[in-house]
Amino acid sequence: MLVFGLSALVVGLIVGQREVVGVGVLLLAVPPLSALTVLGATARVAHSRTVTPVRVQAGHDARVGLRVGNASPTWPVASLAVADTLPVPLGGEPRYGVGYLGPRAVRDVSYLVRPTVRGNYALGPLRASVTDPLGCVRVSRTVGAPSHLLVTPATVPLEPWGAAGTAKGEESPRRSVTGAGEQDPVPREYRYGDELRRVHWKSTAKHGELMVRRDEQHRRENSAVLLDTRRGAHAGFGPAGSLETAVSVAASVAVHLIHGGHGLRFHTERGPVRTATATGVLDGLAVATPSDATGLLGGIGMLGQGRGNTSVVVAVLGAVNPEEAVALSRVGGGTRVAVLCPHAAWPAPDLPRRVGEVLAGAGWHVLTLSSAAELPALWSRAAGAPAAAPPRPAHAGPHTFAKGPR
Repeated sequence: MLVFGLSALVVGLIVGQREVVGVGVLLLAVPPLSALTVLGATARVAHSRTVTPVRVQAGHDARVGLRVGNASPTWPVASLAVADTLPVPLGGEPRYGVGYLGPRAVRDVSYLVRPTVRGNYALGPLRASVTDPLGCVRVSRTVGAPSHLLVTPATVPLEPWGAAGTAKGEESPRRSVTGAGEQDPVPREYRYGDELRRVHWKSTAKHGELMVRRDEQHRRENSAVLLDTRRGAHAGFGPAGSLETAVSVAASVAVHLIHGGHGLRFHTERGPVRTATATGVLDGLAVATPSDATGLLGGIGMLGQGRGNTSVVVAVLGAVNPEEAVALSRVGGGTRVAVLCPHAAWPAPDLPRRVGEVLAGAGWHVLTLSSAAELPALWSRAAGAPAAAPPRPAHAGPHTFAKGPR
């Protein structure tokens, strides 16, 4: 418009046509006047963002609501368009033409995101663009701070197994000792100071004297989970990568054990992960990043550092070398489960099979899977399988890596 206005002004002056000169002046005046109408308009734009829920599992939807308003009690906003900034894994930026906003006017818009990979994602900031009524001038400005969406690993339900329950899905038997705790149906004689509400009336009638229920103290089963997060041990990116598969499997096992009443030790080759609750485990794994560690021996050594007996030991592995496989085979415990990902960064195609043979020969249940969706069936199948033979001495086992690549 400025170019045509300047051209019309020059031509009109040359040929002496006032009408053409007037058109040129008008065309030259419109852009500055339009700019005055949007002056300070973006500063009057206010917004708020709500994320529901703020914590979601990978593969599930979260709704993001935007409330955009004109903060000025006097001046309108001629034409407003907004776009919310999103990270690449959440898709393209949602854009909305809000249009005219009068003084104190408010508009609500919303959109859905479905993250497929765990992480802590920033939603925003909002980018607001104001255009004058003639569409000559557009002013853009970033408004507000970003919100955050925590995406936890996807988990799958598992059947009770080992110390978490029997193979038939019944609850595990509870252990008791004399002390404070829940009531035991086995009664004892009344002692001075016992509460009358604990009197076992059937036993009282049978014995002819007051009998009260004993106290029961439950001991928690102890379990340990090792997750291999070494960058060099995994291959692939996104949901199909072996690291994301391993994280999802480890998260499923950890949640299953915690819900089964286990005292859980969860760690990677770098150290322990918070395991007070299932939520704490999932939140910690949501932001877990690959490590640059070259070996897994340190993480394997942590499996045997717990106090008391460990009823369930689960190792979710990437590509391990022969030395690490032998070290893992020597780890003791009740039920021992090793999860191997064939699409990890194995240096040789047959190495997963050979590692599995070494672990199985030492009494481990070996589950080989390519995605977490395969875990429930393999877990149930292993739960019903008989325990493997007792481990042999390291020098006497038939499975050796002497001829294989290291």
